[in-house]
Amino acid sequence: MATEKLKETDYQALAEFRYQIRCFLRFSEQAARALGLEPQQHQVLLAIKGLSPERAATIGVIAERMQLAHHSIVEMVDRLEEREFVCRRRNETDRRQVTVELTTAGQEILAKLSLPHLKEMGTIGPALVEVLNRFVQKSGFSERKLRLIKNRSAGRQNNG
Repeated sequence: MATEKLKETDYQALAEFRYQIRCFLRFSEQAARALGLEPQQHQVLLAIKGLSPERAATIGVIAERMQLAHHSIVEMVDRLEEREFVCRRRNETDRRQVTVELTTAGQEILAKLSLPHLKEMGTIGPALVEVLNRFVQKSGFSERKLRLIKNRSAGRQNNG
C-alpha cells in the first residue's frame, strides 16, 4: 500500500493546529484553576450545560463527551456534588436513569469561566480557521462532503 508523501507545509499546518489548540487548553486550565476548579471539572460542567435540551446528562453521556471512562466521570461528579456545583436526579419515569444537573453555584462558576473562554476563542479562532481551511482544501472536501460529516456527527450526538 503506497502512502502519500507529506510536504513540509503539511507538517507546518499540523504543528500550527496543535499549537493553537494547546494554547487554548493552557488558557482554559489556568482559568479553571484560578477559580478553584480542576480543568476536567470545568469541562464536566460545560459538557452538562452544552448538551441539547433533548439529551439527558447521564454519566454515560458525559463520559462520551469527555472521552473518559465511566468511573472517572463518577468520581468527578462526586467531587462536584460535594462542592454543590451539580446534583443527581433520578428520572421519574425510569428510576434506573440518573441525570446530572448544574446547581445555581455550578451555573455561576461556569458563567464566570465561559465569557473569558469565548473571548480567547475570538483571539485564536482566526488562526484555527486558517489552518483548518488548509486541511479541508488539501483533502478536497466539497460542501456536500462537509454536510455529510456534520450530519453524521449530529447523529452520533443524538444517539449517544
